[in-house]
Amino acid sequence: MAAVPVGTFPGFMTEGTLLYRRGEYGKALACFDNALKLRAEDKHCLVARSKCYLRLGDTENSLKDAEASLQNDKTFPKGLYQKAETLYTMGDFEFALVFYHRGYRLRPELQKFRLGIQKSQEAIVNCIGSPSSVKLENKEDLCFISRQAESKKANQKLQIKLTKDQQWTKKQEPQRNPKVERQLLGELYADKAYLEKLLKNEDLMKSCTKKGIKVADMVLSGIAYLDTRTEFWQQQKPIYARVRERKLRQQRWIRDKKRKPAEVARYIVKSMEDIDMLLTGGSPEESCKKAEHVLKTIQGWSDDEVPNKNELIGNLHSCIGNAQLEMGQMEAALQSHKMDLEFARQNDLPDAISRALDNIGRVYARIGKFQEAIDTWEEKIPMAKSSLEKTWLFHEIGRCYLELDKAEAARNYGEKSLQSADEEGDVEWQLHASVLVAQAQEKLKDYRSAIMNFEKALEKAKLVHDDPAQKAIITALDDVSRSFIEDLKERGREMRDYSFKDFDFSNENTDDDNLEKDREGKESGKESTENQEGEKENEGAKNDKEHESKEEESKRD
Repeated sequence: MAAVPVGTFPGFMTEGTLLYRRGEYGKALACFDNALKLRAEDKHCLVARSKCYLRLGDTENSLKDAEASLQNDKTFPKGLYQKAETLYTMGDFEFALVFYHRGYRLRPELQKFRLGIQKSQEAIVNCIGSPSSVKLENKEDLCFISRQAESKKANQKLQIKLTKDQQWTKKQEPQRNPKVERQLLGELYADKAYLEKLLKNEDLMKSCTKKGIKVADMVLSGIAYLDTRTEFWQQQKPIYARVRERKLRQQRWIRDKKRKPAEVARYIVKSMEDIDMLLTGGSPEESCKKAEHVLKTIQGWSDDEVPNKNELIGNLHSCIGNAQLEMGQMEAALQSHKMDLEFARQNDLPDAISRALDNIGRVYARIGKFQEAIDTWEEKIPMAKSSLEKTWLFHEIGRCYLELDKAEAARNYGEKSLQSADEEGDVEWQLHASVLVAQAQEKLKDYRSAIMNFEKALEKAKLVHDDPAQKAIITALDDVSRSFIEDLKERGREMRDYSFKDFDFSNENTDDDNLEKDREGKESGKESTENQEGEKENEGAKNDKEHESKEEESKRD
């Protein structure tokens, strides 16, 4: 089992891309190998590795990777282009043309497919002679034919074999376009015309040199060599490439001349529009290349030609950083945005500083460095000009605090975001801010408030007809309601336990003793009263007896 490389997939991809651009294809290949060990079927990485193989001359592995990138998605434009490029390099011009056409039908706005079609057609015409004799079938099950087999067939058809029995007259060859040959051979075209003129001199062709070599054989060998060179240059540098070079030379000549301000302005405006359209259109790689090219061009201009040169350079670094962020090249994107910030601070450009801080915070948040994102965005807060900008800014800071489990700070920023959204009257941001506040309150176990804010968010989601948000909020409401009920039950149990603990059972015996003593005291008091009453009755009876005895004595007397 292969060992898992130490690192991340985006890290290997970024490093490999940088090495490829520097021309270090072997090192770039190693990076893409490690990236594919982490994500074996990533089509973008397969295309990148295919490019490295092609640069290193390993066309077989290049074709395998290009075909693997199309295994799950037959309409992947980059995979189609890479397969076409590999087939073209291997000499399979017909099959390359098929895949250039497929890519062009899917993405007609990409110039590279049009150029691929053009160069493949030119190579076919140069090899075969007439495009009408070539019938291409565009089938999904079109098989790959090796370069060696095709080269062998081409050599059998095109090469002129010079044998001892061969006549000096030139064999019939496919018709060639004199204009194309003139462009390809350049100064050597005159030499070929001279050799062909010599063939018409029959006496000369029958003669021999002092060493016995026929003049006809020497002339035919020279013409054959020039034909071979023509085919080689046609494949390596087709007509479209020469036209492009001529245009580039013209552009350099124009660039060396002093430019008019209107021309400079039009170029800059058009270039910035193209960069933005490529990025929003889902082509960040093309957008990045365009921005880098424009940046290099403007850096070569003088300050007189571009008065706001530094501001424009910073803006282009920002465009490059945004494209790199979309491509997953986080470290490169961070460096580009930091360069934008540096240019903005050097030239005291508040708007550019605000833009750079915004983008740097986004990159930090994307890679999980939430505290760095918070610090960056908090520096931007005083620069925010509108309530809507503050709404987004407060919301993102609060979200980062929530990721760091700092619920109280998250709630505070969520409330600020909600207040700014209310000032702006933006229902969608009211929805996002309410959800953030509710989630923070749930972490703080303030379930009653969390339920209220989730219900407010649900109302906002219904207003904007956001069905996914409604489902998510309803699920969150169920969870927080269950937590609230569990919390209430727990508090009830704690209150009961608390009341039992506060009641002093040790005083029960004392109270019983006091009651017993009170009963005994009452009984003893009752007994004493009864005794006193008995004594009084006895004394009364005794006095009555004495009185009766005295009355009897008086009667007897």
